[in-house]
Amino acid sequence: MKKKVYLIAVTMLLMVASFNSNAATFTDDKKAFKEAASRMTDDQKHARIEEIKSRVQEIKAMDKSNLNKADKQELKAELKSLKHEAQAMGGGGVYLSVGAIIIIVLVLILIL
Repeated sequence: MKKKVYLIAVTMLLMVASFNSNAATFTDDKKAFKEAASRMTDDQKHARIEEIKSRVQEIKAMDKSNLNKADKQELKAELKSLKHEAQAMGGGGVYLSVGAIIIIVLVLILIL
């Protein structure tokens, strides 16, 4: 019984370690994309964004039913990297949560 508990604990520890190393890779990619985007001119950024959009449309139009599992995973990884690159070029935006919107509305009601 004790061996089973240890085995499960070690397995969970190894799984957590693998997830953390994968997360570090994505943050490194984001930093690299931001650095590359900071060196580009506006025209180059717009051209690259158009290339990304066209590639995403190509992937969406593909017939994925005849692809094997490895090819599907490659496409998914490519889409994720394209998404991170597009976000680095776009500069982000302002996001408001539902709670923040409710608080803003309540403050405006109290003021008016």
